[in-house]
Amino acid sequence: MSDTEVLDRVRELTPLIRERAAEAERNRRLPDESVKELKESGLMRLLQPKRYGGYEADPRLFYESLFAVAAACGSTGWVTGVVGVHPWQVALFPDQVQAEVWGDDPDTWISSSYMPGGRMVPTDGGYILNGRWSFSSGCDHCQWVILGVIVDRGDGSAPAMWNVLIPHTDYRIEDVWQTMGLCGTGSNDIIVEDLFVPEHRTIDLVKMFAWESPGLALNTSPLYRLPFATMFANAITGAIIGMAEGILAENLEYTKARVSKSWGKATDDPYTVTALGRAASEVDACRSHLLHHIGSMYDTVCAGGEITTEMRSRARRDQVQGTARAIAAIDDVFDRSGAGTIMWSNPIQRLWRDAHAGRHHTVNSIDRSLHSYGMTVMGFSPTDVMI
Repeated sequence: MSDTEVLDRVRELTPLIRERAAEAERNRRLPDESVKELKESGLMRLLQPKRYGGYEADPRLFYESLFAVAAACGSTGWVTGVVGVHPWQVALFPDQVQAEVWGDDPDTWISSSYMPGGRMVPTDGGYILNGRWSFSSGCDHCQWVILGVIVDRGDGSAPAMWNVLIPHTDYRIEDVWQTMGLCGTGSNDIIVEDLFVPEHRTIDLVKMFAWESPGLALNTSPLYRLPFATMFANAITGAIIGMAEGILAENLEYTKARVSKSWGKATDDPYTVTALGRAASEVDACRSHLLHHIGSMYDTVCAGGEITTEMRSRARRDQVQGTARAIAAIDDVFDRSGAGTIMWSNPIQRLWRDAHAGRHHTVNSIDRSLHSYGMTVMGFSPTDVMI
């Protein structure tokens, strides 16, 4: 199967994912059938190195696939985006780690929790780690986890921020996920106690952001020269854009059949129909911006060029705006959809709640990001770490 065929397969399975959306919400985790189908589709290996069964695909294919899944089920789309982008980061770790993760099973999934919830101290051959991390989406279906940590190197230097990769046998999951949206993501807590972490399962974030990670010695595809901040932030916003597309698709069918007490046929209400057109334009613009920026970066590195600070700043600007604009668009449509959309049986309300829950992810901090863009275009250094 070629990487372009993956998108076709994903589109074929989305009706099944849509049918299970209520089940995912009810059980507060993805259905096992959906996980199995996502693995079989190849979607979760699009950003994975070819050396370990991946496609090293054009990242636009990954985000197109993400839109399709999120339109069918917000929770499944969210996990697809977050977990699906992790193979890209694992490719930056030492090759020994990549072999540990994918050597026996190229379909191994990895969850994450990047906010530093724990502290590591040095010991012979590695570090001792303790901590608790929240919001590890999809962790019930994952065999490894990437965690953000503070490293106290014990040599008098300032603590550093690193990521570590640890197997599921070395941590426990605590079920705390009781939420109003994205209920099916199972974004539970990860707890680690007195764990020895070998040196090779760590990665320095300063080096990672500077493209100095050890995995780049073997994973030389231009794909791995893209910025982590852009790749991960787009996985969040891409899921929300997909949810907005799902709401619009559901609402078109709902409006065609709906009878309004004020207008009779809802299609005779010019304001509702106009709102649908306006929302569709806004969501399409958000999609186009995301694909344009990641595609432009990818084309640049494929041609041997360098991704500039301005390119990263523009991508960040339009990523946070993409989340805000997509949600504003669906809010306008939702507000005009009548009381029927608030019924639990209506998929529109679930996608609407999922999108609003997703907005609360830290990568959607809009004021900080737009301030950073303004500083950058005036010739100053970025003030946002997600550049």
